[in-house]
Amino acid sequence: MWLMRLLAVLTVITVAAGVVIFLFTRDPRYLHFSWRVFRYSLIVALLVFALLIIERVAVIPV
Repeated sequence: MWLMRLLAVLTVITVAAGVVIFLFTRDPRYLHFSWRVFRYSLIVALLVFALLIIERVAVIPV
């Protein structure tokens, strides 16, 4: 679980750094990069949450 938290923090730092660099340079590549990182991390987070919910709901007897 600590690895997922670390990846979440690194993702937030990456997105924020891309936006800050965009504000300094006005180069849209950095904003597009930040948007892509945010979009893919959101998709991964939703998949992980879906798996956690399915794990809780679908109790499979052993």
